[in-house]
Amino acid sequence: MSAGERTPASSHARLQVGDWLVDSSTNELACQGELVRVESKVMEVLLLLARRAGQVVSREELLSTVWPGVIVGDDTLTQAVIKLRKALVDDARSPSYIETISKRGYRLVAPVLQPGESPTPPVTPEPARGGPAFRQIVVGASVVAALLAVAGYLYQTSERPPSTVAEEAADLERWPALPTVTVLPFEALASDQGETYLARGIVADLTTALARLSGLYVISASTIPARRAWAARYLVSGSVQRAGDHLKITVRLTDTESGRNLLSERYERPFRDVLAIQEEIIGRLATALAVTVTEAEQRRLARPYTRNLDAYEHFLRAQAALLTRERADNEKARELYRKAIEIDPAFARAYAGLALTHAADYRNQWTDNRAQALARAGELAKAAFEIDPELPEAYWVLGYVNVQRREHEQALAHLKRALALDRSFADAYALMGGVYTYVGQPANSVPALRAAQRLNPDAGYLYYLLLGRAFLFLGDAEQAGINLREALARNATNLEARIYLAATLSLAGDREAAQMGG
Repeated sequence: MSAGERTPASSHARLQVGDWLVDSSTNELACQGELVRVESKVMEVLLLLARRAGQVVSREELLSTVWPGVIVGDDTLTQAVIKLRKALVDDARSPSYIETISKRGYRLVAPVLQPGESPTPPVTPEPARGGPAFRQIVVGASVVAALLAVAGYLYQTSERPPSTVAEEAADLERWPALPTVTVLPFEALASDQGETYLARGIVADLTTALARLSGLYVISASTIPARRAWAARYLVSGSVQRAGDHLKITVRLTDTESGRNLLSERYERPFRDVLAIQEEIIGRLATALAVTVTEAEQRRLARPYTRNLDAYEHFLRAQAALLTRERADNEKARELYRKAIEIDPAFARAYAGLALTHAADYRNQWTDNRAQALARAGELAKAAFEIDPELPEAYWVLGYVNVQRREHEQALAHLKRALALDRSFADAYALMGGVYTYVGQPANSVPALRAAQRLNPDAGYLYYLLLGRAFLFLGDAEQAGINLREALARNATNLEARIYLAATLSLAGDREAAQMGG
């Protein structure tokens, strides 16, 4: 249904919502001479909320009513609410029209007047979390502004985007009662470097495939003994051996609580069957874990990323190199991704991987032309998306590019889409957490960053830096200090972490330590 057509969501063509006159026959909102036209689905969301003014309408009801018989993600509704708030000139942090009710849905808090009826009274919105503490630290801690200016880090309220992008984060602190799995590094039975890359690449691919099953969480393998308390309940381990065109893979699934082996499989086939073998492994693991695989997930798993075995082998080696997050390996991964694309120009995951290498160049300052690297990352991510619009990595890169360009509304939309496709995507949670702090929603940053840390316990300093920054702007000096010191323990030379730690010490009243740099 296009804008301007009559929506079936209400029997009344006109009604008054707050200061706005709503005409559902034309999808128009009018207020004091200003006329705004919205999309038909956005109008239907408003009409449903208006019919239930003052009541909480769940996200599930909104999705099933406004998009009946159509499978859409949560981000579709989120975007509709964002557009509606923008049209109504509403503030998500201090709403006069649409209030987000955490873990439940939305409610219309403005008075509503339909023909022949009296207006419903306005509803007092629930208080926003963390607002007063956030304002106090921004206004009161002048040392923060001075230190940030020295570092060149621009955290200026005048440059924040409209608050309509500040949707509440998902309920991530309560770890859901779903299986948690870690894929451990597979043993390469030969000493050949190519086989080592192959083993790493297969592990990366199995991890990616498992992460896209909505019935479980995949936690990255921890290589540091002190952090193994984060380990998942179930461990996948195995070995890889390649002899010419022959491939042997063994896979085991262990329950760490009982110590029992739940699965032990051995595959001996031609190397050309590597994709089919991985598909079988995923199916066997899902069955052993009693995970329900949706039809959409089955279609994604069954769809080959490429039918060219040579292209796929280059891709596996690139995946293995990319995971080290070292400059030399990043360049090696880029060359391998390029070769995979040369062999198969429709290989969407190779485009997404290539985009990630350019994003890494920008993020780690591994290039003299960072602007060009960022632009190239965005171009390649769009190319991947055009070939296959269900690649979480492509959405992450697009979100990352948006963040660097301060397009925060678009960034959050892309990151939410990435997480809808891969709920175990730690970097997507982390980047989202960083965005929420920047737009004045540090309370939403905390659960997102906690989830990122749990999903990737070996993450470097950045997760801790972002979490420390969020607590700083919430006014929690104790938690800010803990996380910023963790960041510095992982990267002692990071200037930004030192700046925020100094600001934290100043907030705690220890100005002498702040002046000494923590």
